[in-house]
Amino acid sequence: MLLSPNAMGRPLRTGLYLTTGVIAAFLLLPVVFIVLLSFGSSQWLVFPPPGWTFKWYGQFFSNPEWMDAALASLKVAVLTTIAAVLLGLPTAFALVRGRFPGRELLYGLFTMPMIVPLVIIAVAVYALFLKLGYTGTLFAFVASHVIVALPFTIISIINSLKLFDQSIEDAAVICGASRLQAIFKVTFPAIRPGMIAGGLFAFLVSWDEVVLSVMMASPDLQTLPVKMWTTLRQDLSPVIAVASTLLIGLSLLVMFIAAALRRRTENA
Repeated sequence: MLLSPNAMGRPLRTGLYLTTGVIAAFLLLPVVFIVLLSFGSSQWLVFPPPGWTFKWYGQFFSNPEWMDAALASLKVAVLTTIAAVLLGLPTAFALVRGRFPGRELLYGLFTMPMIVPLVIIAVAVYALFLKLGYTGTLFAFVASHVIVALPFTIISIINSLKLFDQSIEDAAVICGASRLQAIFKVTFPAIRPGMIAGGLFAFLVSWDEVVLSVMMASPDLQTLPVKMWTTLRQDLSPVIAVASTLLIGLSLLVMFIAAALRRRTENA
């Protein structure tokens, strides 16, 4: 007896849903454990927690070292986002609209940090800034983070530019606007979702970056991931789980904002 396509497709869909659910649960389980451990009453990272408390959150927010590290991470991430968008915007325009030899090679060069192992980039950047005397400075943090965040920003803006109908910009020029005015008043508003998405990606890359940050850190300037790394070498206090939960929470918030912007763009 032959089964209809719908009857054959139903078990396949069920199996696909189950497989996807198992994989998602496997990936999310460590995150759930970390969040639960941040509320555990034990002074060590013990699962399941013997009880529940907000004590470790109080210790985190009352500890100036943890707060300085969190504020440093936020400052570096914001500056990295601004720099990545300001550099990625003209770069994306040049790669999409430029007509010059080696354009594809230049695109590969800008996206290379997504392929090259991060530890190689970290060692190279550390050697450069050590020679220049900039290690342990805010500039070194931002510059090194921009290197790995810029490709995400460029790709996001390029995708928006390719979807934009340039004839609309040309029509604005025909109506009397200069090319620069048309870009600022017509093109930029149209590709704004791509710019915002690129900035959000840059923020996320910088927010939880640890390899480059360890190389750039100094006793006076440490980001939150670096503070977590150094603390893990000394003890396993649940305060580390609190810091991890905050990193996860802000990352999820940024992802939700990016998803909302994408839906808004699709519905527009």
